Amino acid sequence: MYKVFFNERIVLLTDDFIRNFQLRHGLFYKYRNVEDLKELIAFYWKLKRIDTLFIFHHDIEELRERFKSCFEQVYAAGGLVCNNEGKYLIMRRRDRWDLPKGKVNLGETFEQTAVREVMEECGLQELEIINPLLSTYHSYFLDDQTILKRTSWYEMYYPGHAEPVPQLDEDITEIRWVSKDDLSRFTGNTYLAILDVLKYKNLL
Repeated sequence: MYKVFFNERIVLLTDDFIRNFQLRHGLFYKYRNVEDLKELIAFYWKLKRIDTLFIFHHDIEELRERFKSCFEQVYAAGGLVCNNEGKYLIMRRRDRWDLPKGKVNLGETFEQTAVREVMEECGLQELEIINPLLSTYHSYFLDDQTILKRTSWYEMYYPGHAEPVPQLDEDITEIRWVSKDDLSRFTGNTYLAILDVLKYKNLL
């Protein structure tokens, strides 16, 4: 199954119709062709009260590629950073709690992008990538173009003691180190994709 965030709503690509139909609520669609899929995506953007769209096809990888072909694709990377006290870095951007991330520059690897974005957005050096985590997907409009952004996430370690410095021109106004037990205090005002990153690491 693949999950794509449309703002605070979700599109799920799956090959298991029966299980999802029995256990979930939402709009259900069986994939036929790319033209119909593009119309469905445009229709779903206009809906307000249906939180989840399920798209089914027997070949999940084919469905994934057909779905991606409906969008202009953008690639990004970000980091879930832990310090030597076992606390995790979170930052407030546009009044919501977030993790550092940004678009991949030409010639960069995902790992290089993730480290650079944490350095730029939080002012931290000497970062070490520990493990790759997951990739999240979300869609948005930019100049009337529908964008599908894939963000690759990495677990990082920061061994130093410098205070983080928010990158103000990226609308980051506050950065905190938060213990695992306290993370849930901030998750009511974050993004669904960030919740997935934290859950993947068993922090929620």
